[in-house]
Amino acid sequence: MRLHPGTTPPRTTDALVEQVWESVMALDEPTAVRTVLRALDDGVDPESVLLEVIGPVQGLVGEEWAANRISVAQEHAATAMNDRAVAAVALHPAARAEPCRGRITVACVDGEWHALPARLLAEVLRIRGWHVDYLGAHVPAPHLIAHLHRTGPDAVALSSSLPTRLPVAHATITACQAVGTPVIVGGAAFGRGGRYARLLGADAWAPDARSAADELARRPLPRPRPGHQAIDDLPHLKDQEYTLVARDRPRLVREVLLELEDTFPAVRGYTDAQRERTAEDLSHIVEFLATALYTDDGELFGDFVLWTAGVLHARGVPAASLLPALTSLRRRLGDFPRAVSVLRAGADRLTRTPLTDAGNAE
Repeated sequence: MRLHPGTTPPRTTDALVEQVWESVMALDEPTAVRTVLRALDDGVDPESVLLEVIGPVQGLVGEEWAANRISVAQEHAATAMNDRAVAAVALHPAARAEPCRGRITVACVDGEWHALPARLLAEVLRIRGWHVDYLGAHVPAPHLIAHLHRTGPDAVALSSSLPTRLPVAHATITACQAVGTPVIVGGAAFGRGGRYARLLGADAWAPDARSAADELARRPLPRPRPGHQAIDDLPHLKDQEYTLVARDRPRLVREVLLELEDTFPAVRGYTDAQRERTAEDLSHIVEFLATALYTDDGELFGDFVLWTAGVLHARGVPAASLLPALTSLRRRLGDFPRAVSVLRAGADRLTRTPLTDAGNAE
């Protein structure tokens, strides 16, 4: 998606998205920040600037990277500019509010580096009168629990965009509840309709920052009882497939890459950089397979395969190039019936779905 100059009046949020987007793509941070501050001066409410301007601009950044229209460096620079735009909004007088509600801790799951959604939520909660402790990206569970012991918040808001962090999210949710703190979760990792939030025993789920703020304002989340556990052990994990696949990921990646080199002459001719990227792709495939086994949801893996195929398609790599890797993995995991089923379903879905741009099916 690309934005083009239009005829929208200059103070609507649609026009603001276009103006900020153009500044971000030009690496013009001062103009991007001035644009959002001028909007606040003109009376656009801070929550709308955060969620209807900066948030959508960041969404476009991700779409443009996936479609191979901006580089990784541009994506990082754009994300940093959006983060500083959020900071500018937070310091504006229109966004300041005296804490009049309770205390919320906002954090990203350990290993989750996409922090902007959590930052947006933290600022929305502050605007609405909460005392917010924003801990940022990649928060290990022991550090989060130590913080909860120190501050005693009313709830933890836990964010993750990467489904592969779901096992860690599960452990973190359970640890927070074990010290009596309820957990609301959000982010793409938790699936459509929050289905993985329910599976992992979260106390609440919200599809976006505004909904999360509304949920927290509606009623206090009940505190878990002493000795409470989020859920019983997931019964499907008793087969140990998740544990074994996750443990053997380095070996599986190495063996599949060697088989691809033996089978396809083109792979033998890869440069070191191409070989490294291929190994990274294989590692992600195995990691998502393990997560699908953890959640007992093959659709999670199928969605990832289609998204990866779309990213490769946008970079001129045939989506069918994934199939030999899936076949090789299936051979190596022949004694793992759930893994074989997930891999076969992912391959079938890939062959049945025509691709357009990154991550989208026709």
